[in-house]
Amino acid sequence: MKEKGFSLLELMIALAVAAIIATFAVPAYRTHVAKAHRVDAASALTRAVQFVETARLAQTSEGVDAITLSAGLDQAPSNGAPVYRVAVLPESPTNGGYAIEAVPIAAAPMYDDGCGAFVIDATGLRWNHTPGTTDPHDAAQSAACWAGKG
Repeated sequence: MKEKGFSLLELMIALAVAAIIATFAVPAYRTHVAKAHRVDAASALTRAVQFVETARLAQTSEGVDAITLSAGLDQAPSNGAPVYRVAVLPESPTNGGYAIEAVPIAAAPMYDDGCGAFVIDATGLRWNHTPGTTDPHDAAQSAACWAGKG
């Protein structure tokens, strides 16, 4: 009677194949997750712009500083664990009346991402900067970040 089962060699070959697949799959998965987070940040800013523009049309004498984002609009993604905090920035001489910024949260997975914070202003200008600074990334890098590629 012949016994059925796997030999140690067969088991080691299967383990080696699984390790090779994991070597390529894990980085690809992380890249995909980072791209999804960047797209979440960009879409959160678009929703926030729509909210602010609607609120500006509805108000008469108050400034944009009085506009605060409601729950769900103040983070990205809008539900679940936040990865970015979204806030309305005050008017400056160059932003057309307001700017909205999505800053990665310190304990979240995108904190060390090369795209950093996402910003869009009332003129439609979109750019990125490293959290803690106001120096914008170059135009090509910001365009890649807004496309989700980073």
